[in-house]
Amino acid sequence: MLEKPFITLTTDFGLRDPFAGLLKGVILGINPGAVIIDITHNIQRHNIFEASQVIGMSYGYFPSGTIHVVVVDPGVGGHRRPLLVTTGHHFFIGPDNGVFSSVYETAAPDYTVLHLTSSHYFLPMKGSTFHGRDIFAPVAAWLSRGIDYHKFGDPVEDYSKIPLPRVTLTDKNTLKGTIISIDHFGNAISNITGDDLAKLSPEASPGDFRIAFNNMAVPFADYYAQAQGAGLSAVMNSFGYLELFVYGDSAAEKFGIKTGDGVVLSLREKPPGQEGGG
Repeated sequence: MLEKPFITLTTDFGLRDPFAGLLKGVILGINPGAVIIDITHNIQRHNIFEASQVIGMSYGYFPSGTIHVVVVDPGVGGHRRPLLVTTGHHFFIGPDNGVFSSVYETAAPDYTVLHLTSSHYFLPMKGSTFHGRDIFAPVAAWLSRGIDYHKFGDPVEDYSKIPLPRVTLTDKNTLKGTIISIDHFGNAISNITGDDLAKLSPEASPGDFRIAFNNMAVPFADYYAQAQGAGLSAVMNSFGYLELFVYGDSAAEKFGIKTGDGVVLSLREKPPGQEGGG
């Protein structure tokens, strides 16, 4: 465990209501030395898929031993279980509704899932609608104080997963990906990565690829400002994902892009006489 334990928060609570602040109050009441970091409280409400993508892209940038609380929980108070997931390097606390599906995929096979059953680590519950405050935050705080994670519950193997879109190879030179997230700026992030490009051609540069969205050709840029005035453009973003954007505007609004939309990337054919090495 870190000397100054880090606890991150990812929720769909927004900032209008006191919910996000109350998580912090509970954590600090149990461990005043905890360092609390907001990843985001603006996950689209009840969007388990978006929360899964955000935590999957984010957690690796935090130090080993960080505890991640994720509360996007439309089934709160129902039959879904509260979970603690450990990868050996990070801990994840939240509902058993598939919100950790990206974590399961990136950490496989080295993770353990526990059903949180040790209720003496919970707050006394005055209702069934705020497990973030009453279960997830206090468990994170006690874990940050060095309590062994095995003491919080029992291992389970029948935890929930949601289907995650895959990048598919439609032929030897073409990939089809999916828009998995729309950020605050209206940039549309796909699941196509730099590694996927390298699989098509390890030696190729971005200019060697053709990108299509909704049957429209999309030029590749090295950075945002390079595409000024170009309309819909593409860039490999700082997370290593192919992203569609409009310089100074919202690509999602301007071109009606939604999560789940397809993106096609293909390797340009070289003119005759340029195939092979020189």
